[in-house]
Amino acid sequence: MMSAVVLQMACVAGLLGLAVLAIVLSRSTIATAVIYSATMVMCLTALAGSLRWLLGGATDATGLILPIGLPWLGAHFRMDALAAFFLVVVNLGGAAASLYGLGYGDHEASPHRVLPFFPAFLAGMNLVVLADDAFSYLLCWEFMSLASWALVMAHHREAGNARAGYVYFVMASFGTLALLLAFGLMAGPTGDYGFAAIRNTPHTPYVAALVLILMLLGAGSKAGLVPLHVWLPLAHPAAPSHVSALMSGVMTKVAIYGFIRVVFDLLGPPTWPASVVVLGIGSITAVMGILYAMMETDLKRLLAYSTIENVGIIFVSLGLALAFQANGQKLSAALAFTAALFHVLNHSFFKSLLFFGAGAVLTSTGERDMDKLGGLIHRMPLTSFVVLVGCVAISALPPFNGFVSEWLIFQAVLQSPDLPQWALKIMVPAVGAMLALAAALAAACFVKLFGVTFLGRPRSPAAETAVEVDRYSLAAMFILAALCLLAGILPGPVMDALSPVAVEILGGRLPVQVHVPWLSIVPISESRGSYNGLLVMVFVAISASSAVYFIHRFASHALRRGPAWNCGFGDPVPAAQYSSGSFAQPIRRVFGTLLFRARDHVEMPAPGDTSPARLRIELHDLVWEKLYQPISGAVGFAADRLNRLQFLTIRRYLSLVFGTLVALLLVLAIWS
Repeated sequence: MMSAVVLQMACVAGLLGLAVLAIVLSRSTIATAVIYSATMVMCLTALAGSLRWLLGGATDATGLILPIGLPWLGAHFRMDALAAFFLVVVNLGGAAASLYGLGYGDHEASPHRVLPFFPAFLAGMNLVVLADDAFSYLLCWEFMSLASWALVMAHHREAGNARAGYVYFVMASFGTLALLLAFGLMAGPTGDYGFAAIRNTPHTPYVAALVLILMLLGAGSKAGLVPLHVWLPLAHPAAPSHVSALMSGVMTKVAIYGFIRVVFDLLGPPTWPASVVVLGIGSITAVMGILYAMMETDLKRLLAYSTIENVGIIFVSLGLALAFQANGQKLSAALAFTAALFHVLNHSFFKSLLFFGAGAVLTSTGERDMDKLGGLIHRMPLTSFVVLVGCVAISALPPFNGFVSEWLIFQAVLQSPDLPQWALKIMVPAVGAMLALAAALAAACFVKLFGVTFLGRPRSPAAETAVEVDRYSLAAMFILAALCLLAGILPGPVMDALSPVAVEILGGRLPVQVHVPWLSIVPISESRGSYNGLLVMVFVAISASSAVYFIHRFASHALRRGPAWNCGFGDPVPAAQYSSGSFAQPIRRVFGTLLFRARDHVEMPAPGDTSPARLRIELHDLVWEKLYQPISGAVGFAADRLNRLQFLTIRRYLSLVFGTLVALLLVLAIWS
């Protein structure tokens, strides 16, 4: 029987072959159908293999060594429980995006710029998860980054896309440099880059601390941790929507996989100060991400900023797992770690669904600006329904999946009194309060998204003439919506499926959940908390049905029609509705002055002047203006000065080389 890792590598080879085939068929009319259909088959095959490994109770990791890579090392690839879980996330997202692409791809203006890189991108993410040595990992990481950069640049002629690709490329290169330094430190002077050797090598506290910082920089830049998040709101809107779904719902999880692989697995037992750093960065990222999203009017940029929030939530849970593991509290560590993995899975579901919904809106209307949409619930009812499911799920409302994983994270927060360090006893409740704030803001943000985009009346001719999208796009969205519901009402089997990962990484696991009566979940004990998603769904269904019945049965049967409320204006025009900016105004006034330097500029004409009044909202991205613009200016200044080196005479070149050689020899003499 073919081993699990060989099956996965065969699927990767198939995806790379499809990338080559896409180049051959680039101008053919059948290219879209052939490439996306075959990619979906490859992803489903890999998904089945990884699910079988994860659910089959396999305990021994399987490996494969290929005669490529470093001459003395080869290329190592390995399947274990952690890799199997993230392969499920990658290939489930890839299969859904491929199905969506069968319909969405028909509207692609330049399919030859997308089709070759789409399967290559999926192959790169699979290879990163399977890699078992530092050289192979970094090579596959760069391949994944370059393939995704090519997809971001697919529509490079559109305004802003070239800049988005440039920023993404720079941030990806910076992240790779940080990862290279981290693996170099872990390999040590012996230079053994195999993960098995790194895992068995003791690391000093100073090396471990430096590696943690480098991983936060390297993996955090790809995942979207603040302040390394600047590429997400640029790259996600630039890429095709099904690629945006992969980058947000899947690629950021591959970065989280890299962080878990190094910090939890390769570095050895953690120390509690490491958890303080991760908790602080994660909580700031969660709150800042959703505040950025709340200010946005662009549909895809809003979703990109929301990804930053969810990445912050995951890192908070990982920080809790580090804190509990450092103090030997295996059950609490398993709870926090399982919650993080559960949220990784959940976010891949509802964020892919929402990006698919944004793509459907963009396909039908040609607009991403929410202030030019509205009323789509009447013209795109099926898309509206599934996007509503995604909004409810990402807002962490029961009975959908987002509630379960965030509830588990809060259950882990409630275990903080058992921690012995006073710094953690004080910090963890504060982090829990920041998560609660982020959750409340997320609910408001997605009420804004759905209300402004789909409810009310159309604000533009494009929204007024919108039509429902194709069946392939709808099928992909409905499948993800169903998964959001299933994971919410049946969380016990999902938690049990994640147990092998917790056992492998932490040496502990949560109690078996499938044995709990009535399909409830009891993470620690019934006295600490329990949840039953199925009963909640039944209660919601009965309550809603009863309300509808009593209203129709006992309310007045007279039909009354009246104008929709128009915010007090006498002229019922669509412009009188709530806009994205007006909906966010209370949040902007509370938080925006400090964090965004928000200003509302009102231009009110004088009495008798018939010109319209205008409201202009001014927002500043302080992270970009205070951090990245000065760095960019310094690099430009240095480049201008160093440009003179191109015009030196041969005598000056020789003098420069001689001086450099003397300086290096002096350094070596002093060092020795």
